Amino acid sequence: MKSPLASSILFHVGPVPVAASVVATWVIMTILVLGGMLVVRGLSLVPSKTQAAFELIVATVDAQIRDTMQAEPGPYRAFIGTLFVFVFVSNWSSLVPGVEPPTARIETDAALALLVFLAVIWYGIRAGGLRGYLKTFATPNPIMIPLNFIESITRAFSLMVRLFGNVMSGVFVVGIVLSLAGLLVPIPLMALDLLTGAVQAYIFAILAMVFIASAVSETKPPPAVSS
Repeated sequence: MKSPLASSILFHVGPVPVAASVVATWVIMTILVLGGMLVVRGLSLVPSKTQAAFELIVATVDAQIRDTMQAEPGPYRAFIGTLFVFVFVSNWSSLVPGVEPPTARIETDAALALLVFLAVIWYGIRAGGLRGYLKTFATPNPIMIPLNFIESITRAFSLMVRLFGNVMSGVFVVGIVLSLAGLLVPIPLMALDLLTGAVQAYIFAILAMVFIASAVSETKPPPAVSS
């Protein structure tokens, strides 16, 4: 049986192998970018059904950012929204015959977790400056610097493992049942897998918001007390 960590190589660009997950990732990104450009070009005061659907997604992301981060969504909307939509579409790409979700590959999940890790640093520095962000590692005292640094790495690692484990397990189980029982029996499992994919996209985005909000709140200088 093929290892779930093994990647299917489609072709080589010189000496560099190109895996199926990489091709699927670029196809999804291209579809999302082109779709977003088409929607933006067709904006109107009287929204079409497509525009209304996208506005609902944006409004939902904004509301979730306000509820989770207790902040205005403007600075975070693009990153959080893109992260959620990409993970969601990637998880559901299993609906396309012959396509394995990119999020079922650990390298894709590692890249997403790395983006969140870098976003935490970026937003933390943006909120309180480089010195203010670095000071958070010495909270509550300098002895905690190694532990706080390790914690920031393990949080990103947990994001990767959580997403990979849940998505890959769903694909693996459906594939086994499909090979043993035929086409119709796995349908309930596929529906459950799609629900799991949607929930995992939501959880991934929520955890990214929590980590960023934590870095921002710890980095911001305390408000001045008026006499």
